[in-house]
Amino acid sequence: MKYLIALFSALFLAACREDETVAAYGGAGQQWHLIEIDGKPFNARATVTFPQPGKIAGQAPCNAYSGTMTAPYPWFETGPLAATRMACDALGSETRFFQALGDMTQSEVSGKAMILSNETGHEMVFEARD
Repeated sequence: MKYLIALFSALFLAACREDETVAAYGGAGQQWHLIEIDGKPFNARATVTFPQPGKIAGQAPCNAYSGTMTAPYPWFETGPLAATRMACDALGSETRFFQALGDMTQSEVSGKAMILSNETGHEMVFEARD
């Protein structure tokens, strides 16, 4: 009986810790809008959401995208991203967005702000909007 109780307790605790990503630390339940990259305003529309544990999705300036994300908070790392393949006038901004997102290694969520950064000083600033 002790063995079953211990096993049940371990399984319960593991289930409670299903998501250790930025989503579990303030990122989930929000649509994050990119407002700047490296201190310069980002004038195209780009969003990030965390629709379920271990997932990232959003809208780049031209295309919707989705992928995996499993790095524990405060680390940030996406798996390969899949995106639709629509053309638009903002493909240059989209390339910048995806390049910057792929370079980010850390995350911080504070209220309505999420900052993604890396060890070389680059950062992306997002704002949660209703």
